[in-house]
Amino acid sequence: MIKKVAVFAAVVAVTGLCQPASAGETQMNPDPRLDAVSIGVGAASAVGYLALGGWSLKYHNVNGVTAAGAWAFTTIGCAAVAPMVATLVVDRPLTMREGDSLIASCVIPFIGGWLVDQAFDAHPEWDPSYKPPRRIRHARRR
Repeated sequence: MIKKVAVFAAVVAVTGLCQPASAGETQMNPDPRLDAVSIGVGAASAVGYLALGGWSLKYHNVNGVTAAGAWAFTTIGCAAVAPMVATLVVDRPLTMREGDSLIASCVIPFIGGWLVDQAFDAHPEWDPSYKPPRRIRHARRR
């Protein structure tokens, strides 16, 4: 019973970290449907991992694939499929930030996307649509 409560508390704490990123007025608010895509594709890759392991939480080498190999297959599959599904769901090309966030969420569930959003907030020049502030040159007086 204690394990179930601890797992529930951990899930609540992690989902509390998943907040949309914003970098002030200039940053477009991300589409909330991307969170659902990330969770859905991540759940599908978790089911794929369990299927490769013989439907057991303790991994059994049923198909000749080790636990690390199954993790690699499902992570790469999630990272490949998540941006494709998200593009279909939002019906527009994804921004660099959205695509990177989806891929990072496949590698480190929930926290990966949050880390990418924090990195883009700290370095707005990484976004291809970013235009640096224009410098005003002053004339020199002689």
